[in-house]
Amino acid sequence: YLLWRGFSRGEAKDRAAESLAQLGLEKAGDQLNRTLSGGTKRKLLVATVLASDAEIIFLDEPTTGLDPISRREFWQVLREVGKKHFTFLTTHYLEEAEQLADVIGILEQGRMLGVDTLERLRASAKYQYSIRIPHYTAPTTGEGVESLVAEGRGEVIRGGDASLQIFTDEEEAFALSKKLFDMKLRFSVNPISLDEVFFYIVSRSAKDRDAA
Repeated sequence: YLLWRGFSRGEAKDRAAESLAQLGLEKAGDQLNRTLSGGTKRKLLVATVLASDAEIIFLDEPTTGLDPISRREFWQVLREVGKKHFTFLTTHYLEEAEQLADVIGILEQGRMLGVDTLERLRASAKYQYSIRIPHYTAPTTGEGVESLVAEGRGEVIRGGDASLQIFTDEEEAFALSKKLFDMKLRFSVNPISLDEVFFYIVSRSAKDRDAA
C-alpha cells in the first residue's frame, strides 16, 4: 500500500512500524489478517491509513461489528487520531458521534438535514427535555396523552414503533410526569440526547415534506 503511494521500501517499512506502534499493534505486524480479532482488524485498517500520513482521513463506520466494550476501547484510538488528522467519520451509532465528533452532520435518505456542534443541534430541537412512552395506544374514550400537552409548551411525535415522544421544557416535563404516572403509563424523562435530536430533526423534515 505504501509502496503504491510512492514511498521507498525503507520509508514504507519505517512508516508501517511507526503506525503499528502508535496503535499498540506491534505484535500483529507479522500475523495474517484472518487470525486477528474483530477489534484488532479495525485498528489495523486505521493503522494503514495513518501510515500514509494523509492530512484528511475518511473512516466509514469503523466500529461496525464490534462488541460494546471493544467499541468504547476503539473510541480512544479514534480520539488520538482526531488530534493529528482532520477526520470524516460516518456511523450509525449516535452515541459514537456524540462522544467523538466536534461537528455533527445528520443525514436522512441522502439529504443533509443539519450540520453543527452537538450543543447547537440540541438547541435547534427547541425543547430541551424528552418524555418517551415506549408503547402507546390512544384510549377510545377520555383524554389521550396528546391532549395533556399544554399549547405552546411541547410537541408530540409518534414513532413508527408505536412509541410516543414528547418534547417539552423542564417545568412542563415535571407536570406531565405526574399525569402520566396517574394514568399508569410506562415512560422515561431525560434531557434530550443526540438520539432524540436526530429523531426530532428527521421527524420534522418528514412533516414538512408531507405538508408540501
